[in-house]
Amino acid sequence: METIDQSTETPYQRIGGDAAIRRLVDRFYQLMDELPEAYTARKIHPQDLTESGNKFVDFLSGWLGGPQRYVEKYGPPMLRRRHMPYAIGPEERDQWLMCMKLALEESVADEPLRTALYEQFVRIGEFMRNQGENVASCGCGH
Repeated sequence: METIDQSTETPYQRIGGDAAIRRLVDRFYQLMDELPEAYTARKIHPQDLTESGNKFVDFLSGWLGGPQRYVEKYGPPMLRRRHMPYAIGPEERDQWLMCMKLALEESVADEPLRTALYEQFVRIGEFMRNQGENVASCGCGH
C-alpha cells in the first residue's frame, strides 16, 4: 500500500476531515461549559452553542484547507470585526486558549499538527483581543 507524503496533505486531511473537526469543536465547547475557570470566556457566547459550534466547524474546515463552507455561507471570516462587539481581554483570550489546548490534546493525535494548530490559535487569540494594554489596531477605528 502506498503511503501519502504528509507534506502534501492539508491540515484538514491530517486532522481527519469533518468528523475530527466536529469532535474537536464539540469537546472545546464542552470544556468551556464544564470548567469553572473558563467562565469569563463562556459568558460572552450564547447560551445555546449549536450555531456557534456549526460556524466554528465550517470556519475550521476552510481554514485547515478543506471545504470553504464558512465563506460560502457567511462571506469572508473577518474574525476580528465579527468579534468586536464582545469584550475580549487577556482573561477571555487565555480561557479560550486553555479550552482549545485541552480539546486539541484530547482530539488530535498528530503531535506536530497539534502543536502547529495551537501556535496558530495563540496568534488568533491575541488578534481577537480588543481589551487591555497594547491592543493592536485593526484599522477599523476601534
